[in-house]
Amino acid sequence: MSRARTAGTTGLAFTLLALSLHAPAPAPALATAAGQARLGDVQQAMESVARTAGVVGAVGEVYVDGKRVGRGTAGSRLLGGKGGRIPSDSRYRIASQTKLMEAAIVLQLVGEGKLKLEDKLSSLLPEMAEHDYVHRADEITVQQLLRHTSGIPDSLGGKFDVFDFTTSYKPIDLVKAARTAPQGEPGKYLYSTTNYILLGMIIERVTGHDRAAEFERRLFGPLGMKHTYLATKVSDRIKGPHGHGYYPDAKGRPRDVDRLNATTYGAEGAISTAHDVSAFYRALNQGELVPPDLQKQMPRPFPELCGGTVSSASGGLPGVSSVTFSSTDGRTHFAMAATLKIDNEKAMAVGDAMKKAAEAVLCPGP
Repeated sequence: MSRARTAGTTGLAFTLLALSLHAPAPAPALATAAGQARLGDVQQAMESVARTAGVVGAVGEVYVDGKRVGRGTAGSRLLGGKGGRIPSDSRYRIASQTKLMEAAIVLQLVGEGKLKLEDKLSSLLPEMAEHDYVHRADEITVQQLLRHTSGIPDSLGGKFDVFDFTTSYKPIDLVKAARTAPQGEPGKYLYSTTNYILLGMIIERVTGHDRAAEFERRLFGPLGMKHTYLATKVSDRIKGPHGHGYYPDAKGRPRDVDRLNATTYGAEGAISTAHDVSAFYRALNQGELVPPDLQKQMPRPFPELCGGTVSSASGGLPGVSSVTFSSTDGRTHFAMAATLKIDNEKAMAVGDAMKKAAEAVLCPGP
């Protein structure tokens, strides 16, 4: 079942400030006026996503200044049109969007003087150098881990089976698996989940608490994210109402991914709702989570919609694709998720449909 692991590497769609990318063609400005959102039809936008090949169901909600101003749900909760609609406020796996939450926690620790951006990996986790678990661990810094410029390769592609409910992996197992992959050069951008597995280990070493407890104490609790939690177990089902995604097995038959082994993907485990994800991005974008002088160290989503006034961050695991669109002023957020019945690597059209849905809602034009 190694194919299933590959689907979990779709990653967070952000780019760093240090990178030089061409801006997209100008789009209509974000639809806000006099403090009130002027939005397109959210329900119609979700229906357009649900019509995309490979989608089982789609949900989305729009929040302005913390208040829900639009919602939509389309498709079905289960495969084959069964199970009724998915409630728009259902939980879903946000996958690599979890990394932004982890980055915020790391920078909080820096702000508290418990870490430094220039701290070397080998000084924080000595075993990485002592046992050669990470190449050039004595050169790699916290800042490079945050920015995916450590050169450490990804550990996950095809090596760990999310449907294996008998094996519990430790973060160090995932790190060690990356050691045999081709190494990049420190200082050059190379997206790798291993960076954030290591940052999670650093959080636990510095605080003396497990990663899930720090997420709850620093983010979920203070921000009122009552329906968000970090999946960490060998067999983790999504709690409460939610849509079911599916992933084709070796014979192409759809397999329900309601249950996954969360120890196989390390840094991508948050399960949340549109409301809670919006609360996180609102606090992050408005400077409530990270000290002002450290804000520039956060991985930054790429402004891509509504004339560059809206950015997105996305993630994928087997059976789900999630994305949150946020206005640069931190006021408006459109969080959505699509449950799938295809291999995530074949779901490019789904991502395109979600982007078009966001554009129709957030920048519908005159």
